[in-house]
Amino acid sequence: MDITAKTTSTKGPSELFTGDVYFDVIAKGEAPSQLRVNIVRFAPCSRTAWHSHAAGQTLHITDGVALVQSRGGEVQVVQQGQTVYTPPGEWHWHGAAPDHFMSHLAMWETAGATDGSETTWGDLVTDEEYGYPT
Repeated sequence: MDITAKTTSTKGPSELFTGDVYFDVIAKGEAPSQLRVNIVRFAPCSRTAWHSHAAGQTLHITDGVALVQSRGGEVQVVQQGQTVYTPPGEWHWHGAAPDHFMSHLAMWETAGATDGSETTWGDLVTDEEYGYPT
C-alpha cells in the first residue's frame, strides 16, 4: 500500500483552458496501471479547449452545473451527480455553466502512452460555441 501526499493545485494553462480552471492529480497511472484521475474545478464560464482521448474519458460531476459538447452536437447541461462518458477519439469540451462553479472527476487511461499523448488538444472553445442552452 502506498499513501501519496496531497499535491499543490495546478492552474490550467491558458492554451488549454478558457477562464480560471484548477486541477489536482488524484491518480497518475503508475505502471502497470494506465488510469489517470484528476479533480478539476472550473469558475463560471470556464472551459476546456476542444480535445479527444485515445482511450475515452469519463467525467463525474461532483459539484455545480457543467456544460459538455461533442463536435457537431448540441451543448448539454449536466448536473451534480451525473456522469458523462466520451468514447475514444471523440472531440469534445466541458466546462462550467455561466452562473455556477463546477467540479468534476476526470478519469481516462493512458492507453500505454507515457508522454501525455493520450490526450490530443485542439483550439479553444469560442464564446459562440460555448453558448448556454436555454
